[in-house]
Amino acid sequence: MSPHNNILRLIGCCLETQIPTLVYESAANGSLAYRWEVSNSSLNGEQQQRKPMAWQSKLKIAREIAHAIAYLHTAFSRPIIHRDIKQGNIFLDEHDVAKLTDFSQSISIPEDETHIVDKHVVGTLGFVCPYYGTTLRITEKIDVFSFGSFLLELTTGQRIYHLVETAYDEGVELEDYIENVTINEIVNVAIQAGERGAVVEQQAQAVKLALLCRAKDPEKRPNMVDVTKELRKIERSVL
Repeated sequence: MSPHNNILRLIGCCLETQIPTLVYESAANGSLAYRWEVSNSSLNGEQQQRKPMAWQSKLKIAREIAHAIAYLHTAFSRPIIHRDIKQGNIFLDEHDVAKLTDFSQSISIPEDETHIVDKHVVGTLGFVCPYYGTTLRITEKIDVFSFGSFLLELTTGQRIYHLVETAYDEGVELEDYIENVTINEIVNVAIQAGERGAVVEQQAQAVKLALLCRAKDPEKRPNMVDVTKELRKIERSVL
């Protein structure tokens, strides 16, 4: 795979250990899943307060990961489908540049084919496209769906399973629930604190894009090139 600035680069493999070990470039700031947390947590027996990540940083990370996925889908004669887009598979370097990693579940679509059928479903609950779950058909659009779940988590500060549970308690599906509440009702209060109106509007646009990515009909989902362009437009809208 050719290098891309937002894909964690594999340097090589160490064979001097008992079990061969893959060696990657440094991701000094750790996983996004770690940075995403906004509540108190106990680490090594010590309470540490994690400050919420700035919204503009989140938006930049979303755009960088979207660009990385678009690269996987378009830069090769056989499109690469990641199949497990989530915060735990995204790391940050010392400059907080996002790096997509863990290609253990990835698969390539054969040349001149629009899809591939697998024997079983892989991925993470809440991020797996229902259409893929029932048909086992793999296309670029299953990554788009997963990215939509990722973008919802990043924007709202809530885990996707929590959002789904809340919608279930209301007796509606997630998309219907979100479309009928205000952005202030679903975004974590710690994230919203002190934000300007323009930022809240950006968050609303990001949620709208996330829902489009999660559309039930795969054909109604945008491709990742268009998702990247839309995120860039949202970024610039506050300038």
